[in-house]
Amino acid sequence: MTGKLISPAKWLLVLTLALSTAGCMAAAAAAGAGAGIYLTSRGAESIVEGSIDDVSARARSVLNEEGIALDESTRADGGDEREFKGKKGDLDVTVDLRRESSTTTRVEVAARENVAEWDKEYAQQLLSRIVEKD
Repeated sequence: MTGKLISPAKWLLVLTLALSTAGCMAAAAAAGAGAGIYLTSRGAESIVEGSIDDVSARARSVLNEEGIALDESTRADGGDEREFKGKKGDLDVTVDLRRESSTTTRVEVAARENVAEWDKEYAQQLLSRIVEKD
């Protein structure tokens, strides 16, 4: 049996794929660590430092400061999941909170303009304020 050598072009392809995979894994690890705010199909999401009670109070405060009139507030799973719904002008705003750990909370903010349109920029602004709120 004779050995086969891999051409330099194939080695380059393998190296490129390995490096790009490592970069994706690093980005995924950073995302899981709550490193930032990410756009979703409906708005923005992040893992926020703070207990669910703390982040819930911050979210209510931001909604109030923004003049968003709350229509509905729900709690589920023993308080580990919360949702706030309200209106600002023509926007239907929803803030979903879910306890990730005793010190972190997953927050998703959506601002719906109509059945098919979402104001992701406004949702991101609201989430940024919740993250930064003391």
